[in-house]
Amino acid sequence: MQRIAIKNHIQEIQLITQRCITVFMMMMILIGLLIARLAYLQLVNHTLYTTLSKKNWLDLTPIEPTRGLIYDRNGILLAENIPIFSLDVIPNKITYFPHMLAEIGKIIPLSDNDISQFQKQLKQHRRFDEITLKLRLTEAEVARFSENQYRFPGLLVKARLIRHYPLANSLSHVLGYVGRINTDELRHINPTNYSATHYIGKLGIEKFYEDQLHGTVGYEQAENDASGQAIRILNKIKPIPGKNLHLTLDSKLQLAAEQALSGHRGAIVAIQPKTGDLLALVSEPSYDPTVFVDGMSNEDYQRLQTSPDRPLYNRALRGLYPFASPIKPFIALEGLNSGIASPDFTLFDPGWYKLPNSQHFFHDWRPHGHGTVNLTKAIASSCDIYFYDLGHKLGIQRIDDILTVFGFGQLTGIDMGEELPGVVASPAWKRKTKGVAWYEGDTINSAIGQGYMQTTPLQLAAGVATIANRGIRHTPHLLAYMEYANQAREFNQPKDPAPVTLRDDHDWEIVIHAMQEVITSPEGTGYHFGKLGPYTAAIKTGTAQVYSKKAHGLNEIADNQDSLPERLRNHSLLIAFAPVEKPTIAIAVIVENSNLASSIARQVMDYYLIGPPLVTLLPQTTNRKGTTANALHPFH
Repeated sequence: MQRIAIKNHIQEIQLITQRCITVFMMMMILIGLLIARLAYLQLVNHTLYTTLSKKNWLDLTPIEPTRGLIYDRNGILLAENIPIFSLDVIPNKITYFPHMLAEIGKIIPLSDNDISQFQKQLKQHRRFDEITLKLRLTEAEVARFSENQYRFPGLLVKARLIRHYPLANSLSHVLGYVGRINTDELRHINPTNYSATHYIGKLGIEKFYEDQLHGTVGYEQAENDASGQAIRILNKIKPIPGKNLHLTLDSKLQLAAEQALSGHRGAIVAIQPKTGDLLALVSEPSYDPTVFVDGMSNEDYQRLQTSPDRPLYNRALRGLYPFASPIKPFIALEGLNSGIASPDFTLFDPGWYKLPNSQHFFHDWRPHGHGTVNLTKAIASSCDIYFYDLGHKLGIQRIDDILTVFGFGQLTGIDMGEELPGVVASPAWKRKTKGVAWYEGDTINSAIGQGYMQTTPLQLAAGVATIANRGIRHTPHLLAYMEYANQAREFNQPKDPAPVTLRDDHDWEIVIHAMQEVITSPEGTGYHFGKLGPYTAAIKTGTAQVYSKKAHGLNEIADNQDSLPERLRNHSLLIAFAPVEKPTIAIAVIVENSNLASSIARQVMDYYLIGPPLVTLLPQTTNRKGTTANALHPFH
């Protein structure tokens, strides 16, 4: 028989007890860890998880501030904000962009430019930022999207304000425009203040006064439902709107000047001499800034950039032109101030000038000369020979000195940026930039505004305004004052440069009288200019050579500009101020490849001083587009 072992109950009880104790200890450890974790979450990370939990039902959304408006000196609105509907995308809620674009395109038409602009913005913004896919939705498009919105959880229609320029092309070179913020700009702006903003000033006033126009971002705290849609606003911090800018510009004068220059390439700058207020700043041709607000295709932008008329080029501030004869009043002032010239000194002009110990002849613009001339007649008739001689006696250093104290060769300080300083040439400048020595012939050419000397229309206008003020200089400026939301005003007070002082203040009157003779003397280059208006004016006309037949081995034919292609013809220039007794306007006009500067200046001055220009009294000429334009005698 097999033997059967009897169970050891004591040993079994001990084993079970040990196992129970082990399980109990493990349970206690796990419960301890759970309690520790709960304590950590509830006590240590209480603030973090409270915030996260609130985010499940609360949303903090930035509110874009309203961009400040821009007005002219008469309160006419130049830049405003208009309401539109836009289709925006929240990228982190989209799983597959090509499918989304294809589907939404069946409901709302999307252009290639819309898609390319969206893809560009997609790379520049964070995935939870709202990015505009299409601007300016129609009411029908908004309705169609609303019916299908459930299919597109990452898309929404937003009502927003967008920049609009009521005068379109007019003032585009002054106001500039706003455009979508790019990657480079994102690195230089306050990301918090621009968290709800998609646009920033790119050029002109819009860029220069961006900080004042933009305002301060606001926020709103909204309670959301389970789908993330806001059901009520719990708290709101209102944004601070940007300041409104009131400019010194007279938009009616600006439009008159643009109309006078229309169809030609050139610039007009008008300044109020006593204050430095810019009344008009025209560069033609211009462009429509609205296309930059909406966003344009690369093809359209390249078309603007490569246009031979260069509509994006601000000729008033960046156009570099020879001084030509408008330099002569400034040279005459230096001659009088230094004692080298006098009102009584006369010189015979046979039509040519030759330096001592030189065989080279410098010719006058009038082949047979002007005969016996003094300073007044030399300015009135624009006698080159007189200023050849005066320039030789003065030397380049004195010529440089007088131009420098008038502000040439340096920035004027206009509150718009973008300007170029021009060139006041000197031996040191020529050695540095050209690598060759300065010759006496360079000084002779400089004395009549040719050679290396270059200036901008803005500098010419500021220079003639200084003559009108008898030496008092003002910084040309565009801002009159800023207006806050509470209608408080902050006036612009630009710092004025040092005045131009002469040893004898009577020298101002001598040169101004000579400039009056330009239009009152039968020998004046602007004699016909003065017969039509009731006001007095001091003027200097000029012609800047673009193409020299002699330099190209051809026979020089005087005044035969019509035989040249249009873009090789001379530029015409004019500086003026009026009335002489109490100047209220100083003006500089440059018209490229045309002799119409005088007639255009006359129309602008007539409009400002007596009303619309007397166009019916002016003879007609043909401009570069084949249409007729008012013209006067082509002045030198």
